[in-house]
Amino acid sequence: MSTRRALAGASIAAATALALTACGSDSDEPAETDGTVTVAATSVPHAEILQFISDELAADADLTIEIEEFSDYAQINPATEDGSVTANYFQTLPYLEEFNEQHGTDLTEIAPVHIEPLALYSSSVDTLETLPEGAQVAIPNDASNGGRALALLADAGLITLAEGVDVTVATEDDIAENPLNLEIVPVEAPQLPRTLEDVDAAVINGNYALEADLSPAEDALYSESAEGNPYANYLVTTAANAENEDVLKLAELLQSDEVKQFIEQTYTDGSVIPAS
Repeated sequence: MSTRRALAGASIAAATALALTACGSDSDEPAETDGTVTVAATSVPHAEILQFISDELAADADLTIEIEEFSDYAQINPATEDGSVTANYFQTLPYLEEFNEQHGTDLTEIAPVHIEPLALYSSSVDTLETLPEGAQVAIPNDASNGGRALALLADAGLITLAEGVDVTVATEDDIAENPLNLEIVPVEAPQLPRTLEDVDAAVINGNYALEADLSPAEDALYSESAEGNPYANYLVTTAANAENEDVLKLAELLQSDEVKQFIEQTYTDGSVIPAS
C-alpha cells in the first residue's frame, strides 16, 4: 500500500490542459479491477481519512489504496476524467454538478462520506456585530461554493438573497439587501486563509480552514449547521467506473462504522462530521 504525495504544479497544469481538451477520451474505458484503486484527494481531511482506511481496513477488504494528494481541488476532476486516477474524494454534489455542466463530463457520485461546515472567519473582528460597514468579505470564486458562501452570509443576517434564488449557484447579482454595504471579494478557495490579513472576513471551505488550523466551532464568527446540511463530500468516479468493484469496496469502507468513529475521534471540534 502506497501513498503518492502532492503532484508538482507543472505536471498538474499539463494534465488539466490535456483533460479539458480531450474530455471523455480515456474515461470511457473502465479501469481494470485488480484490487488497487488510485484516489485523488485534498490533504485534510480527505487524504487523512483515506490513509486511515489504507492502514487499518484495506487489507481485510483485499484492497490497495494509492492516494494522490492535490493542493488545489480545481485540478482533481480533470485528473479523474482523463483516467490519471480511478476516483476522487473532495467535493460536494453541487460542485460536481457544476463541473459536469461546464465541461460536458459525466463524473458520477458514488457515496457521501462527511460534511465540513462552511464558516466565516476574521482576524480583525470578534463578532458579527462588530463587522464594519463596507467590510470586505472574501468568498470562494467557484459558482457552487460561492453560492454556498452567500447563503451562509444570508443565514447570518448580513445580507438577504432574492426570493426563490437557487443558493447553490447564487451570485452577487442575487443579493437583494446589503445593509452593511459589504464588498464581496471572490478569491480562489485555496488562497482564502491567506486573505484574512487583507480583508475584514472570509468564508473558508472546511478543508482549507483545517489546513490553516481554523476551527468552525472555536474560531468562526458564524458557521453552517451540520443538521440537514446538503453539502456532503462524496467519493466520485467516471460513469464507466461506477460499477468498478474496487471503487465500490472503497465506498463501503468510507461509509463504515470504523471510519465514522475515526472522524468523530479525530475531528473533535465539529470541523468534520460523518454524513450519516
